[in-house]
Amino acid sequence: MKSFSNKGNASIVMDIIDAIKSNKNYLSDIDGLIGDGDHGINMNKGFSIAGQRISDDETFSSAMKILGDTLLLEIGGSMGPIYGTFFRTCALKTKDLEEIVAPEFCAMLESANEKVKGIGGAKVGDKTLIDTLEPAVCAMKSAVADGLDFKEALSVASEAAENGKESTKGMVAKIGRASRLGERSRGVLDAGATSCCIILKSMMESVSEKLGN
Repeated sequence: MKSFSNKGNASIVMDIIDAIKSNKNYLSDIDGLIGDGDHGINMNKGFSIAGQRISDDETFSSAMKILGDTLLLEIGGSMGPIYGTFFRTCALKTKDLEEIVAPEFCAMLESANEKVKGIGGAKVGDKTLIDTLEPAVCAMKSAVADGLDFKEALSVASEAAENGKESTKGMVAKIGRASRLGERSRGVLDAGATSCCIILKSMMESVSEKLGN
């Protein structure tokens, strides 16, 4: 069974950080359509600070923890606690592992999804990042259960994340500031779902590269 090493793989987290930084303006533009327009700015700030604190010799788990701690403790708004919890949970679920295989990676994401849902009570259909995260987790869990190898399961999860993000365009926001807009929130991507998609797809791609051929 394919696996990737926990040791020396902080680069997976750095790739996520770079992906968010590269999409700073895009995320703020999306957020500006039905929100404050500061999602990309806040995300870029938190991820940039964390990137300066992560050294090359960090493990995958320790780099995740640094990112999670930074977002949770130093970034305001709703995204700091949500993504802080996500990354800290990922770190906690993998910190004792030397090699990470598909079922363990899937369990990591499943646990993070449950923790995030517990913060705001969002569910699929509410036009939040859960519309990206939960379908990706469920797709990977099913792929692993069906016997797909790690790389194939990552690809399935990545596609589900993309489809989940796109589904928010047709939804009416039920949670958060955008919920006050009612029907006017329909027709626009959710910024949180979009940033979550960027994070997950970057993570899946980076891990897949670590697995080799």
